[in-house]
Amino acid sequence: MDAKAGRRLAASEVFSRRGLLVMDGATRLSQLLAYRGTPTDAVWGAALPTCEIAAAKEPRREGGEDGPGSGTAVITRPKPLTRHPNMYRVLLLNDDYTPMDFVVAVLRKYFNKNADEATRIMLHVHQHGVGECGVFTYEIAEMKVTQVMDHARKHQHPLQCIMEKK
Repeated sequence: MDAKAGRRLAASEVFSRRGLLVMDGATRLSQLLAYRGTPTDAVWGAALPTCEIAAAKEPRREGGEDGPGSGTAVITRPKPLTRHPNMYRVLLLNDDYTPMDFVVAVLRKYFNKNADEATRIMLHVHQHGVGECGVFTYEIAEMKVTQVMDHARKHQHPLQCIMEKK
């Protein structure tokens, strides 16, 4: 289809703009049979079948308001915006009954802390009343809180673990 005129173009018109002539085998054979002349007359003749063309190229403009066109159009796809997930802090709360060794063991088992880091976090919880074990996405933070609480209940300790949005 011609974009400006909204009309159907003959294949010869479309491809002659680009200096090309493209035909499939069936079209070429039908042209040969229709003309009953020499093959060169049939292939290069003016009466070629019509077809709709949809291409990324736009017709060349000869001068005009915008200047000469390049004959190509740039098709861009919008880049999808990706958002980072909300992060949640997992916090341990101090109590007077849970042994310090148990808290260190929990930090090592569920938060993969080494002995020194687990001891540092445990002392921070003991001195300040609350300590951060890690920052995770919602699902992982929720899982860690549940695991710690279940482990503490299983061993009959009142250790509390919560999560809060960072």
